[in-house]
Amino acid sequence: MSDKSILITGCSSGIGYYAAFALRDRGWRVFATCRKPDDCAVLRAEGLDCVPLDYADPDSIGTALEHVLDQTGGTLGALFNNGAFALPGAVEDLPRDGLRSVFETNVFGVHDLTRRVIPVMRAQGHGRIVNCSSVLGFVAIPWRGAYVASKFALEGLTDTLRLEMRDTPIKVILIEPGPIGTKIRQNSIPHFERWIDWEASARANQYRATLLRRLYEDRGPDAFQLEPSAVSAKLIRALEAKSPRPRYFVTTPTYLSNLMRRALPSAWLDRVLARG
Repeated sequence: MSDKSILITGCSSGIGYYAAFALRDRGWRVFATCRKPDDCAVLRAEGLDCVPLDYADPDSIGTALEHVLDQTGGTLGALFNNGAFALPGAVEDLPRDGLRSVFETNVFGVHDLTRRVIPVMRAQGHGRIVNCSSVLGFVAIPWRGAYVASKFALEGLTDTLRLEMRDTPIKVILIEPGPIGTKIRQNSIPHFERWIDWEASARANQYRATLLRRLYEDRGPDAFQLEPSAVSAKLIRALEAKSPRPRYFVTTPTYLSNLMRRALPSAWLDRVLARG
């Protein structure tokens, strides 16, 4: 790509943070965003152009994009929709407003920003939109219903948009990580405590035996876990390849899950996935 400017969301830590610096080091003009102004201040001190963007706040989306376009003269080479959060808990214990809060960020906010960027890319005659999904965007595991549902929705929107953009110079791409060393578990705790009344649940004993331990105990890296730099490597391919793939897998569990969902009968796959 000749226009190496990119807007990245969710840069306070993890995948977005590493991606911002990896791309800057490759000569990209990076515009990083974080939900909290204090996190933006940290990244600015580290040399990044960073502004607040909260997917749940349409005004902040508009303000952030306006800043980027003011800085570039109205162009943007790429968008990496990375920001997201999780709300763990059994589906039967998930209140409507809790599910809505996940979708506001993980789906509706991503959709809003993407729609605002598309006219810019149409006008300039090129662009790439990369959405960070998950292995949980095509298989499910227990206790992750809200996150799974949001990533399934994101995959559906992204696949449809890719088909619709075939007659344009805009490329639409999915990245699907498995376990990555980020703060998503720790960051999900306040959402769990706000929305899930687990002590009143019919599954209270299961919460104690499984989810609470996973949430609150530091048990070290997950099996096959990779560092966020592994996602950065696939992002670079998605952005710089002449003909990018529709989707890029990251981590062994993503490849294995894709193979199992194609090869196994649903009942057999359920037995595997039910183990979490």
